[in-house]
Amino acid sequence: METPNQSASEVTRPVQPEPGPDVTVTVDGVEKIVHRGSYVVADFKSLVGVDAARELDEVVNGQLKPLDDNVRIAIKGHEKFVSHVRTGGSS
Repeated sequence: METPNQSASEVTRPVQPEPGPDVTVTVDGVEKIVHRGSYVVADFKSLVGVDAARELDEVVNGQLKPLDDNVRIAIKGHEKFVSHVRTGGSS
């Protein structure tokens, strides 16, 4: 199922992707096509259209796993992510 928002050919590839095909991930309920590989979370957010000001969590076994913007994640296909407004901070 393709969406009119962005085609796979418009997606920026990571600098050194792992070998393999393009895969589908779900971000905020919307399927996105990305290249299988390793990404820094901040770069992955940009790639899939998540605003840099939002936090990104991965859904793992029904639980939300917060992802720090500076860590590296491996995308293998069928991962699910949810973005949300950052919590915490100083007052």
